[in-house]
Amino acid sequence: MIQAFRNIFNIPELRNRVLFTLAMLGVYRIGAHIPTPGIDTAAMQTFFESQAGGILGFVDMFSGGAFSRLTIFALGIMPYITASIILQLLTVVWPYLEKLSKEGEAGRKKITQYTRYGTVALSLVQSFTIALWLQSTSLGAGTGQIVLNPGLGFQLMTMLTLTTGTAFIMWIGEQISERGIGNGISLIIYAGIVVGLPNAIANTIQDLQSGQIDLFVVLIIIAMMILVVAAIVFVERAQRRLPIQYARRVVGRRVYGGASTYLPLRVNTAGVIPVIFASSVLAIPTTMGQMGALRDVGWVQALVNQLQYSALLYNLIYAIMIMFFCFFYVSIIFNPMDQADNMKKYGGFIPGIRPGKKTAEHIDRILTRLTFGGAIYLASISLLPVLLTSGFQVAPLPWIGEFLDRWLPSFITQGLNVKFFFGGTSLLIVVGVAMDTVQQIESQLIMRHYDGFLKGTRLKPRR
Repeated sequence: MIQAFRNIFNIPELRNRVLFTLAMLGVYRIGAHIPTPGIDTAAMQTFFESQAGGILGFVDMFSGGAFSRLTIFALGIMPYITASIILQLLTVVWPYLEKLSKEGEAGRKKITQYTRYGTVALSLVQSFTIALWLQSTSLGAGTGQIVLNPGLGFQLMTMLTLTTGTAFIMWIGEQISERGIGNGISLIIYAGIVVGLPNAIANTIQDLQSGQIDLFVVLIIIAMMILVVAAIVFVERAQRRLPIQYARRVVGRRVYGGASTYLPLRVNTAGVIPVIFASSVLAIPTTMGQMGALRDVGWVQALVNQLQYSALLYNLIYAIMIMFFCFFYVSIIFNPMDQADNMKKYGGFIPGIRPGKKTAEHIDRILTRLTFGGAIYLASISLLPVLLTSGFQVAPLPWIGEFLDRWLPSFITQGLNVKFFFGGTSLLIVVGVAMDTVQQIESQLIMRHYDGFLKGTRLKPRR
């Protein structure tokens, strides 16, 4: 491991890429502490703590705590992610975008340009909504308003500040992807999540010293983290390889084809997108129910109580939505019929399966099974932190809540009271981004060593 780090800094180009990536991430973290003009940051922090558990907490996780302080990077990279997902979905239903996606590098650049425009438009709308919401929000008697000077000036300043901040983050991500190492947008999200890890470790050490938690529980936490990370690495790397045989073709005096290869189908083809979709959709009712006149509506508050983070109904709907979005997203990004047609066009076939429709049905059947396994995996990883921390609260359920609370084991209804820092979404993102970045660095190292090994020599092909 030490030698691998030495090799990174021994290669000038790779060293510059790594240092540039770290510098850009440092700039991002500095901007996450610059407050937006016209905001009482202490009042904002107090209000945010009272609203934890809704979509506010979900957005704050991706912004690295910048949203709870309402800094210039408060919107984070979420508008860019939303615009990317919208463009990806529109590519399936809009023939113009579908045509662009098939035009190679020029088409991808055009779609990237549209994504940037969409990011700016979404940032303007979201920042304007946040400005209006902050102006109408008070913290109660004696605490004052969050906005120091409400009015049109504050609204325009907030729109300009937050939109510029999001555009700057988007530029940082693109610069990292081009001149650094790894995917810039993913690394920005990664940096925003892991920035809270030192604070969580410090709090755990303080609890251990004060006697609030014993050493055995800390060891359980460490062991659980290692097991969960190992499971994520194992499943994220798992794939089903379908064998493909290409028929031989004689063109003139040359023979083409005749090679054997495989079609890799990942177990978790959808990645973390289904978890993000499900979290976003379920956080909206909770957040809406805590704002404005809806606070006084009885049935709305009853629904909000049932959709709390640790409530059984919330987690049941959460798991079902994750599984639904898994199948939905995979059906969008992977078309078995197109794959079968491409194989048939180049003379490829799966042994024992007829080319064309039969091949598409075979691929679709295997992909459906893999997607079901991947959906179960995503739902399990997402629900595991709830079971470890607070458990599934069944008492608020009408009619059968008290009965289930008496008969179910306490570790299900009350949890294990373990302070699990990473949630399901954040854990998947952190491990996935770390794996991809390490893989890219490893590829760069292998490529440089390969060039160095052949330096000064020349391999001659066999005649």
